[in-house]
Amino acid sequence: MNAVRAARPAQSRNSGLAQIHIAKKQLGWDDDTYRAVLWAQARVKSSAELDHAGRSKVLAYMAASGAVLGHAAGKPGKHPGRPAKPPADRAAQVGKVEALLADAGRPWAYAHGMCKRMFKVDRVEFANAEQLQSLIAALMYDQKRRQEK
Repeated sequence: MNAVRAARPAQSRNSGLAQIHIAKKQLGWDDDTYRAVLWAQARVKSSAELDHAGRSKVLAYMAASGAVLGHAAGKPGKHPGRPAKPPADRAAQVGKVEALLADAGRPWAYAHGMCKRMFKVDRVEFANAEQLQSLIAALMYDQKRRQEK
């Protein structure tokens, strides 16, 4: 129990430091600018020396400077679960899967679940061309069945 409690402050510290470095990259700051901000905001030369209050001050300054922090930076798009960028040889097949899902009004999680059940593959992007063709056939069969009703 104590080990779990001891791990939480370290996780909070690590996530705060990670957010600082992500914001630094978003703002395009070079090392000199970054260290000048650390000194001006928290009187430290390195982010490793920051305490909780210092991390909060630096993050607030970075947010005021235009950095997008927290969940807003990585919020899901219009199609959560969609494969980011399929390989060129399977892009057309993934596009067909997407069209069939949209026609049925189903989320990407439905296709991921089908892949897991049919091929023991966790997500659509991990399926090979032959497996994608079988997935398309199953989705077309589902489409045909829904149209008959």
